[in-house]
Amino acid sequence: MSFLTYPGSATNEIKCFIVFVLVTLFVPSQQDCVWFGVCNIDALSHRQYCSYNGTAKEMAADAFPLLKERCGHLLENGQTSFCCDEEQIKILNTNIKLAAAILDRCPACMANLVRHMCEFTCSPKQTEFAHVAQTEKNDRGQDYITALDLHITAEYLNKTYKSCSQVSVPQTGQLALDLMCGAYPASRCSPTKWFTFMGDKNNVYVPFQITYIQHETNSSTNEFIPLNPKTTPCNAPVSDELPACSCSDCEASCPQAPPEPIVPDKFTIAGFNAFAVIMTVVFAVGATLFLMGAFIFTADLLSDDDCDTGAPENERGTVFSRDSRYFEMLGARTEFHLQHFFTRWGTFFANYPWLTLGGGACIVAILAYGIAFIQITTDPVQLWASPKSRSRIEREFFDTKFEPFYRIEQIIIKAVDLPFIVHNTSNGPLTFGPVFHKEFLTEILYLQEEIKSINASGTSLKDICYAPLTENNEKTINCVIQSIWGYFQDDVSRLDDEDVDNGFNVTYLDDLYQCTSNPYQCLAPYGGPVDPAIALGGFLKAGEQLSGETRYELADALILTFLVRNHLDKEKLVPALNWEKKFVEFMSGYVQNKSRKFMDIAFTTERSIEDELNRESQSDVLTILVSYIIMFLYIAISLGHVQELNRAFIDSKITLGIGGVVIVMASVISSVGMFGYIGVPATLIIVEVIPFLVLAVGVDNIFILVQTHQRDQRRANETHEEHIGRILGRVGPSMLLTSISESCCFFLGGLSDMPAVRAFALYAGVALLIDFLLQITCFVGLLTLDIKRKDDNRLDICCFLKGKKSDSITNEGLLYKFFRSIFVPFLMNIKVRATVMVLFFAWLCSSIAVAPNIDIGLDQELAMPEDSFVLKYFQSLKKHLNIGPPVYFVVKGDLNYANTSVQNLVCSGRYCNDDSVLTQIYLASRRTNVTYVARPASSWIDDYFDWTTASGCCRYHKDNGSFCPHQNISCAKCNIRKNSLQRPDQQDFGKYLPYFLMDNPDDQCAKAGHAAYSGAVRYSNDKNGLHVDASYFMAYHSILKTSSDFYSALQSARQTSANITQMLQGRLISNGAPIELALNVEVFPYSVFYVFYEQYLTMWADTLQSMGISVLSIFIVTFILMGFDIHSALVVSITITMIVINLSGLMYYWDISLNAVSLVNLVMAVGISVEFCSHLVHSFSLSKETTRVDRAADSLVQMGSSIFSGITLTKFAGILVLAFAKSQIFQVFYFRMYLGIVIIGALHGLIFLPVLLSYIGAPKNIAKVEYNNPVSAEQETSLSAVR
Repeated sequence: MSFLTYPGSATNEIKCFIVFVLVTLFVPSQQDCVWFGVCNIDALSHRQYCSYNGTAKEMAADAFPLLKERCGHLLENGQTSFCCDEEQIKILNTNIKLAAAILDRCPACMANLVRHMCEFTCSPKQTEFAHVAQTEKNDRGQDYITALDLHITAEYLNKTYKSCSQVSVPQTGQLALDLMCGAYPASRCSPTKWFTFMGDKNNVYVPFQITYIQHETNSSTNEFIPLNPKTTPCNAPVSDELPACSCSDCEASCPQAPPEPIVPDKFTIAGFNAFAVIMTVVFAVGATLFLMGAFIFTADLLSDDDCDTGAPENERGTVFSRDSRYFEMLGARTEFHLQHFFTRWGTFFANYPWLTLGGGACIVAILAYGIAFIQITTDPVQLWASPKSRSRIEREFFDTKFEPFYRIEQIIIKAVDLPFIVHNTSNGPLTFGPVFHKEFLTEILYLQEEIKSINASGTSLKDICYAPLTENNEKTINCVIQSIWGYFQDDVSRLDDEDVDNGFNVTYLDDLYQCTSNPYQCLAPYGGPVDPAIALGGFLKAGEQLSGETRYELADALILTFLVRNHLDKEKLVPALNWEKKFVEFMSGYVQNKSRKFMDIAFTTERSIEDELNRESQSDVLTILVSYIIMFLYIAISLGHVQELNRAFIDSKITLGIGGVVIVMASVISSVGMFGYIGVPATLIIVEVIPFLVLAVGVDNIFILVQTHQRDQRRANETHEEHIGRILGRVGPSMLLTSISESCCFFLGGLSDMPAVRAFALYAGVALLIDFLLQITCFVGLLTLDIKRKDDNRLDICCFLKGKKSDSITNEGLLYKFFRSIFVPFLMNIKVRATVMVLFFAWLCSSIAVAPNIDIGLDQELAMPEDSFVLKYFQSLKKHLNIGPPVYFVVKGDLNYANTSVQNLVCSGRYCNDDSVLTQIYLASRRTNVTYVARPASSWIDDYFDWTTASGCCRYHKDNGSFCPHQNISCAKCNIRKNSLQRPDQQDFGKYLPYFLMDNPDDQCAKAGHAAYSGAVRYSNDKNGLHVDASYFMAYHSILKTSSDFYSALQSARQTSANITQMLQGRLISNGAPIELALNVEVFPYSVFYVFYEQYLTMWADTLQSMGISVLSIFIVTFILMGFDIHSALVVSITITMIVINLSGLMYYWDISLNAVSLVNLVMAVGISVEFCSHLVHSFSLSKETTRVDRAADSLVQMGSSIFSGITLTKFAGILVLAFAKSQIFQVFYFRMYLGIVIIGALHGLIFLPVLLSYIGAPKNIAKVEYNNPVSAEQETSLSAVR
């Protein structure tokens, strides 16, 4: 049995042996690796790995620390054998460092991405998921890998992409994937596109082609098990040491945003505008009640005496109590003493006309000499922004602490009559805008190069331009020029580059598409990107904002932007100003002589707006002069009272009229000179507006004074001097009333914070006072001499010649007769009066209904002359503007940035607070439609942290310890001590911050801060080390085009800053900081346009305040000078208020916006309205007639013709000329508003006011009439109008 058994056992052993041999022969040996070691270095210095199909090799001891640095998870199971050597690990760490410079701020993103890099580089089981697709041999005959297929799960790619998709780049305010997804911006990137780019051999950082082959999770093929490394969501911590990503890098980490504010619907009633409905109801009710009262209770038909209450005879004529009788007597005495004073005053100066004129001329000459000291303000900031305004203070802080915002020289070139380009590519046809034609692009480059060569007295662009990558001791070479040619390095030959891709031609258009999609792939010669939103125009539809889907390639305009350094010291700006002047001359000549027919060019410089404003004021000098000459001629001719043709040159008063006009001009000159002595700067508005105002006021007084004298017969034994004194006594109180009212109105207007309004009000108030004083002195003297001339039958002007004597009696003028016989009887008809009240009430209600809809702001196009190149630029900018202005969030106060808790209050990276400064700005950028913030802010503090963690970025000179650029490898690396958060400790934070701000960025140290932050941090050194005094974080507003956009953006930015300030102060106090120091910490927003648009935030409040103060001052002055007559004061105030409200209605219907210019005109309208009202009301109070209707009729007869001829016709003639002004601002804000002021004022003064007086005028003051009778036999204060 044993024998039999033995052979069987031997047979089994032999069988086993044979099987083992066969397996050994026919099954290949175990393959764990696809590579090991480095075998080749290509032309781009890429290390390429040796092909190796053996098992993993034992790792050298020195390599373990290197592997643990980024790939520690490979060592978790005690693994010691890997498919990589020490050199490969170093290469891996170097490559990871490049990605970490951007992604390390989000630990989960970086950890997720690094896991697969570690796995396919060193995993001991590479063959499970990797396959060598292509190899080549080196000089030694060794195979090295040139292509690798990597099998990986889609789950890993998607989760890794999701964890990295929101990681931001603080320097640029963009996303990391904007820089890391090849030709695709972050908005058009995807997991597949991202990983495809990271493995693309055309990527300069990729040593060989890596093809990512995606598989479903848990799937496997016969040959491969897809790689599926562990991933961590961005809102989860990677480990105990590494926290979750911050809000600005991971949306899931953000606190819940407050709900967007509900935009209230327009105030409507039953679908109609609520104001219109309310005012319609008010009108209907008010008109009905009025008509019922007017026709049922005809109280106005009764005399004032009929309203007697049965009081004793000595108290008749009033419906008031004994106390009211006291005010009647007081008013009467006031009127009597004023008349007595002006009578004596007029008589005195009439007796000494030459002495008066000589003395007046001397005083005027002395005051006028002050013009030599006057300063004309043309700077828009100084004109419209109060020195105490928040925006002005913040601007000065920014300009002082940091550098002023750079100067911008810009050209917009639109393509004309060029077709769109359809370019066929392997990804389908692409449509390009007409500006991408070769010929067009070539012309743009030639223009750009010519501009760079402009020489202004030895100054060229390179001497003044902004070049952030240039060291202080270097000569500027590469200026920042935002031009599409930056994508091609300003090389025209690049347009001819061609290649083939799958049978399709690859041309310069493909390069342009890639560069506009990701400008960081095509850096300009200055070392930075060219933002396509700045270099291209016309690619957005109306109302559209920039987004990831923006198609820049559809642009129809190219924009050249040259940035020039700005300086607070004006002397340092002289070279730049000279160059800008030369630039304008060059561009003007180019547009006229060299521009091609397919180019429509608009351009501007930083100085151009101010230059054009100055030119505008000069270009319209002739128009203004003609306007004034027409008014002067009218005044000079119309003052005369010619009754016989052969005595025309005797009865005319041309000399007197010219003298009156000279007095008006003298008052303006004296006012300007006086403020020249005081040192209050003048503005062009003063020159343009105040003469018009003083003419309106002064001429009316001249007409009243002269025409009253013409109709009054000299009494027996009364000298000419006494006659003139008596006439002045009659009209003087009325002149005093209007002049004081207007002056007080303007002086109170001087309380305005707006410099232009304040200067106008002060200059106007003083000019009106001086004009009044010259009228009651010098003009009285002139009138005396003219009367004596006429009495002696001497010719006007040629007074040395005598003419024929006339015995004719003075007759009434035609205008006077028209008012007395036709106009007044018609107006005082009871039905006409009722109709007038209803119509004017309807006018008032309609104006109130539309006034809230008046646009606020000033279209900058209106400020330019019609022939200005800047106007064309503004129009082109509105069409092609595709990016908003930068906004700086400035942090000032005593913040210790070296303190970790303070850092967390500011930064936006890991460990930072959820409500930090930069996190709140980031959250604001996510709600652009509400906040007007389009991009997150750049963050010097986050980039500083990243810079300090990057090995080799901080270097110093070994001999003296000073800063050394990181590119200089001969310098020593800094040994920056870190705290537990891997940030510089308190001592080293301040020590190395200046190094960071001086270091230029490159691909090795992308976070170096010189280019982006050299001007963003202001620090000082003291015994305690470096202290950051102030810093800013720059973001961008969304596209702003209208005035509403601009001031809404300002308002929103201030709200965001207020929230941040409140957070900082509260946290600092809770952290134990002294309350005083904490409350001094503040964040405020700054942008170059804020100082111009801040006024619009309070424009309605300022307007209502100015109008209220002006009307109140007129009420008080009228109440006092009318003898404490509250009725008259109320009537004047009501009428002036109605004039202003109806003028506001005109502004709405005639598209006149509410701004500082129109506010000045509204203030002036209040002043001129006094002239339309006060003379008539004063005459009404002195009328001897019985009923209110008769007294209103009497006052209108006496004053109407003078008001009509003295104000209305005079101004109407001059205003019409302004319609032909070249300046649009003159046409809109002067012609339209002046015309409205005169017409509306005349309608209210000559139609509404007399009717209103006939209903609610002051009761007749018997005492005033009795006091007045001895002075004048007839109660007439004005006589004939102009013939």
